[in-house]
Amino acid sequence: MWISSTWVLGYVLGVVAQDVDYSQFVNPFIGSEGGIPGYAYGGGDIFVGSAVPFGMVKLGIDTFELPVNQSALNGGWTPQGKVTGISLMHESGTGGGPKYGFPSQMALTTIEAPVNVLDNVTYWQDRVGDDFASVGYFRTHLESGVTVELSASRHAGLYQYEYPSTGGKHVLVDFSHYLPHPTRSWDSQFYTGGEIEIQPNSSVYTGYTSIAGGWNIGAPVTVYVCGEFDSKPDSAKAFQGKNTFPASRHFRSFDNETIPHPTYTGSKARAGPLNNRVGAIFSWNSTTNGAATVKSRVGISFMSVEQACAYKDQELSTWSIEDTAQAARDEWNRDVFSKIRVDTSDKANKTRLALLYSSLYFTHLIPSERTHENPLWESDEPYWDDFYTMWDLFRNQVSLWHLIQPTYYESMIRSLIDMFKHEGYLPDGRSGNYNGLVQGGSNADNVLADAYVKGLRGKINWTEGYAAVKKDAEVLPYFDQNPVDPQGSLKDGRSALDDWIPLGYVSADRNSRAVSKTVEYSLNDFAVSQIAAGEEPADRDLYLRRSAGWQLSWDPEAKSRGFTGFVMPRYANGTFHKTYNITNCGDCNWSDESYEGTAFEYSFVIPHDVSRIITLMGGPSHFEARLDYVFQPNTSGVDLGVNGLGITTINNIANEPDFQTPYLYNYLNKQWKSVHRSRQLATDFYFNSTNGIPGNSDAGALNCWLIWQMLGLYPVVTTPVYLLESPWFEDVNVTVNHNHTLRIRAEGLDDGEGQEGYYVQGVSINGQEWVKNWFEHEDAGGIMSEGGEIVFRLGSEQKVWETGDVPPSPGHAVVDVGGGYL
Repeated sequence: MWISSTWVLGYVLGVVAQDVDYSQFVNPFIGSEGGIPGYAYGGGDIFVGSAVPFGMVKLGIDTFELPVNQSALNGGWTPQGKVTGISLMHESGTGGGPKYGFPSQMALTTIEAPVNVLDNVTYWQDRVGDDFASVGYFRTHLESGVTVELSASRHAGLYQYEYPSTGGKHVLVDFSHYLPHPTRSWDSQFYTGGEIEIQPNSSVYTGYTSIAGGWNIGAPVTVYVCGEFDSKPDSAKAFQGKNTFPASRHFRSFDNETIPHPTYTGSKARAGPLNNRVGAIFSWNSTTNGAATVKSRVGISFMSVEQACAYKDQELSTWSIEDTAQAARDEWNRDVFSKIRVDTSDKANKTRLALLYSSLYFTHLIPSERTHENPLWESDEPYWDDFYTMWDLFRNQVSLWHLIQPTYYESMIRSLIDMFKHEGYLPDGRSGNYNGLVQGGSNADNVLADAYVKGLRGKINWTEGYAAVKKDAEVLPYFDQNPVDPQGSLKDGRSALDDWIPLGYVSADRNSRAVSKTVEYSLNDFAVSQIAAGEEPADRDLYLRRSAGWQLSWDPEAKSRGFTGFVMPRYANGTFHKTYNITNCGDCNWSDESYEGTAFEYSFVIPHDVSRIITLMGGPSHFEARLDYVFQPNTSGVDLGVNGLGITTINNIANEPDFQTPYLYNYLNKQWKSVHRSRQLATDFYFNSTNGIPGNSDAGALNCWLIWQMLGLYPVVTTPVYLLESPWFEDVNVTVNHNHTLRIRAEGLDDGEGQEGYYVQGVSINGQEWVKNWFEHEDAGGIMSEGGEIVFRLGSEQKVWETGDVPPSPGHAVVDVGGGYL
């Protein structure tokens, strides 16, 4: 391996930098709100609260806001919503239906009428002033005068309530609380049972809650609970009450619906055959302990009450909210933030620091690491949940985890393969121990292929991994009767294989989302071919040929905005939908012909065969003209809504299919235009503010796009290729492959005051002058596995500096399917 003195210096600085508190630069509210007139949605829908990296517990408030705020459905937090509870489980950044929001507590100053603990509306609370959050810590002030402080470990949460000097001190434990969907019954969660027991002569309660449904219409999830207060309550009584709520909402309607009052049952309450709601009220006299503070620590487990209690005792050995928050910060600094180290001195650009480290934070909230917490089958393999979803994650986020989180990432891959072994399919989405929803293709195939071609092996059983992706490619899943799509399964696999295998494309008359599925199935089969090349070489050519199927949906006569040739809906008889609006996909949803993107956009989304796109669009000059056009303001023909707040261009950087499009100029050896377009998008739509991302965070996918942008690189999914762009920092040290250092330096970088520039004038990798605008994972002695140094020479000139080959198109020229069937 080539080593320079600058690389050694970077390594030394990296060791020293591990003592830096990078968490101070994180803004946990980036993307927490936003929106445009006419849309009652937040911005990134992110979780605001306390969590550790990939933690099972994400402790935060649950709120209800009208008009319905999307953020309340998953992250729980909204800027103006009323607090209905404080629960231990949440998603983050997701744009679909709700999951979790349980188990819950709520601090109350009275339990007298009109308060009814079975009716959220009678005790929900507005907040006073602004909430405060930092890594590992959250604080809010309720209108009742109670101050709530929260912190969390991996499987447990610590609550601290500071009560006012007047009024009572009560904590409601509600095992029937969950995040509802007030307007869609099929998309809501619902309570299916529970049990609570207050341990005699103690401050401990135990039990379980079971919640079903939600975004993926999942089976009931049972969570065992072990809670404890720091002082024995003066009164503790369990209750049960009739479960009157329909599945569509957790709150009573506003039409004077009568809600029954609870029946207090002593120290125990069970749901019973009627699925009664259960919970408990704990109360302290005003003189107890001579203080107005009540603390509670709660462990949860999917396995048993005993395991929940062990987590509570072992992970939260202290009652100190400060110590617990500090432990969380230490873990984030050690395991996440210190993996990418930049100058944090007084002279550093603090906005860029906030964007970088906040983005790293949001890319490590989900999925959830749940090893030893799999209630479905016994296995020695790791277990993960909350892949919400692969459709979002595969584009660039898994490639980052591959570099900076190899242990976690290997664990994820092993878990995915284990799910296939025991449940029959890899998940495209998964939450609450249940697969679904499949937004397009079987995109876990892409995840596995990306890991495989970059050499991730470890304890992964790739024989089984290949069997998993091959099943996705060959076996039609059963129809799960999901109401959002009457034409195919949304739980597992590829629902349109009945078209894809015989026709080579997905037909518009027999299946939904024909355009986007055809594009995605093509990449899926390319991913299968990449793994087959090493595991079952005889299969490689079959799937490589099938990966060209998108060309069967290419209508060379389709015209839009002065351009000719697009992927289009095609019927089973071979004819095209000639009147299809290429720039408007309607609702762009489950039952439409293209999902979350127009045909104009999807015509660029063939990462394994860009050279063929260029040819079909009329050659390099026509391709470049069309690429220029999609970035022009006021060209969008569709109402993007929450998936593109304020974006007026055809290219929608708020939506995952368009993530790579700004970088396609590299395939013309005009890298400076990729830098120009992507930097413009980043500075136009990413800010250190509550509306600081252009759409749903999507489990951190939008945040991860920005991380790659700031590093000056971009991965081409399912291949070992990285595109060279332009870094935002003079010196970046990235820990790759456990303990190696990749140093990225920028000479002549724009200092934020307009000096110098950010256009590339030249690049060297490990001391070798680099004439290509791309490189592969193992180039230059293993630059991305063994480490080394990439040096960018930057300036203000928009320069064509590259003279080497354009990035490869490994799916190209296998078979020309331009006018016939495979």
